[in-house]
Amino acid sequence: MNKQILKEVILDQRKLGVPEEVVPREGFANLIRFKNSKQVLILSGIRRCGKSVLLWLCRKDSPERDYYINFDDDRLVNFKVEDFQMLYELFVEMYGPQNAFYFDEIQNIEHWERFVRRLHEQGKKVYITGSNASMLSAEPGTHLTGRNIEINLYPYSFGEYLSMKGKVDIKIDSLNTIEKGVLKSIFNQFLEEGGLPEYINSKLPEYLHHLYQNILYRDIIVRHKIKNHQALKELVYYLATNIAKECSFNSLKKMLGLASATTVSDYCGYLEDSFLCFFISRYDYSLKKQIQNPKKVYFIDQALAVAVGFRFSSDAGRLLENIVFLELKRRGYLIYYHQGKKECDFVLKEGAKITSAIQVCVSLDDEKTRDREISGLVDAMQEYQLNSGVIVTGDTLSEETVSKDNKTYKIRMVPIWSWLLDKVENAD
Repeated sequence: MNKQILKEVILDQRKLGVPEEVVPREGFANLIRFKNSKQVLILSGIRRCGKSVLLWLCRKDSPERDYYINFDDDRLVNFKVEDFQMLYELFVEMYGPQNAFYFDEIQNIEHWERFVRRLHEQGKKVYITGSNASMLSAEPGTHLTGRNIEINLYPYSFGEYLSMKGKVDIKIDSLNTIEKGVLKSIFNQFLEEGGLPEYINSKLPEYLHHLYQNILYRDIIVRHKIKNHQALKELVYYLATNIAKECSFNSLKKMLGLASATTVSDYCGYLEDSFLCFFISRYDYSLKKQIQNPKKVYFIDQALAVAVGFRFSSDAGRLLENIVFLELKRRGYLIYYHQGKKECDFVLKEGAKITSAIQVCVSLDDEKTRDREISGLVDAMQEYQLNSGVIVTGDTLSEETVSKDNKTYKIRMVPIWSWLLDKVENAD
């Protein structure tokens, strides 16, 4: 690595700052909460979800001077692990001794964790961002075991989206007719625009396609040395088109014409590592069956899924389900789906037991749809001995009780725009 080029990168990036108007992020509180910890703080999430801005906010909040570099820079493509010592020396030469190090997208550098461990052992405070969920797996994980705290950042939640629109401190229980109408209108925008900050600001469709190509090639194809590009592209296209639907590795293998279901499993793992999509298992008391059963797929952002896949006019329900899934991820739940005599969209596990059951449905006006959603929810409540459950809807707010097999179950129907803003810890 050329020392002069590295110096120019440091100087150029030092001049960058936080945008004047920054949406308050839910992850910022966690970052500040662990700021005095001696652990390495790792902020992970999909590309362009706001990690760098959060890192800058953290620096701005700190009174101490620091060192900063973003490795997602074309001038650093030849940076190797042995260049970290040169980087450290340059930092000291340019800014004097400091205690805090901020590294953006450090996973681009192979064996980065060895340098970070050395800094940690010297008592330095290290902050890292990364766009790969497996950056702490295998060997990197062994070098930093017990030395790190990881915070996941997602695209804007609905609450953050409202903040961006200038709507803060909304009291759901006391909305008048006009306020409720405005809130519904903003949610419809959120449904269409998703939560990726730069896309919301630009509204350029090509932005989403460019982001997708970046993730596909830089975070998956190049990183994992994938040769069959076409099969991977077809897999992502299929998954984006079929969010919230069941799929099995064997069926995907046949559809893609691949020789092995293991290859499909690997591809899906790479997609999860890049935060592009997520897979949840059908809940079963047998771990073996959980692994073998079909998965359901969800995307990191509804607008990105629409841009990547093929959409039908009847997809609104599955897009709502995708939004609910992402909110459950933000809240830290362990998420499964239920398939017994009937199906329930989500069951949530805390500790050793299932504690909540949730259905998602745009409208309950149709009697057959209503019966299907309620019977699926009751089936899950019976199976896991729950007394109550939730149906997240497009616009229905009500409660009712259902009796089955001499037991009564309470069902709460909640509009999605209200449920998303409910800060109560329990999902139901």
